[in-house]
Amino acid sequence: MTHPAPEEPLAHAQDFAGLTALVTGGASGIGAATAALLTARGARVAVLDRDVSGAPKDTVQVTADVTDDAQVRAAVADAVAELGGLHILVSNAGIGAIGTVADNPDEEWHRVLDINVLGMVRVARAALPHLRDAVADRPGCVSITNTCSIAATAGLPQRALYSASKGAVLSLTLAMAADHVREGVRVNCVNPGTADTPWVGRLLDQAEDPAAERAALNARQPMGRLVTADEVAAAIAYLASPAAASVTGTALAVDGGMQGLRLRPAAS
Repeated sequence: MTHPAPEEPLAHAQDFAGLTALVTGGASGIGAATAALLTARGARVAVLDRDVSGAPKDTVQVTADVTDDAQVRAAVADAVAELGGLHILVSNAGIGAIGTVADNPDEEWHRVLDINVLGMVRVARAALPHLRDAVADRPGCVSITNTCSIAATAGLPQRALYSASKGAVLSLTLAMAADHVREGVRVNCVNPGTADTPWVGRLLDQAEDPAAERAALNARQPMGRLVTADEVAAAIAYLASPAAASVTGTALAVDGGMQGLRLRPAAS
């Protein structure tokens, strides 16, 4: 049975009132949904992206390429100056890759790892001094949430490079959680299943039969459909919220049951 996606996001209280957040890759897909949700729930939000034209309204926009340390440091500083501080970092910027371990040249491995892993390192490195400064202001409300993937915990075909990068993100999240817990900075990640985002749409467009490929992606998730960006954003918002003040070093799967469930074939 296919479970339909919710038609409208759930209503929320203003539980992020007085908090500030920076969302990387926040101008499209999961990042844009997260920036919009945090804003709706009372946070002052800055979006960091290479192209900020799709950033949600009422957000601060700063432009940077996460592969450039100088750009990242300048953009984080500008965002913090505009917001007046930083309580929450959502490190979401990333790209995908298709193929077995033999299919991508070294240059592509370097490019994807530079964006998906080192990009998070650069942003966290620039943001941490500001996050530490915010701990006294709002204890339990200072956090980093990384966008990881089901690919970090499940073997997926044709995703060797992408899976390697997201496996590194999962390990990085746990190490950062251990490093910063006594400073009052919580660090977690979300592990989405295949999400219906512009990036997945572009992959489907490249397939020989996009409709058949979408059907196959839907079928491999026990709920029978792709995860929505709003659903992943809701999980990120929980991990960043005051309600999760005791949650750190956690990977929260938002995958329609893909990682943990083993269903029998549906009756014909």
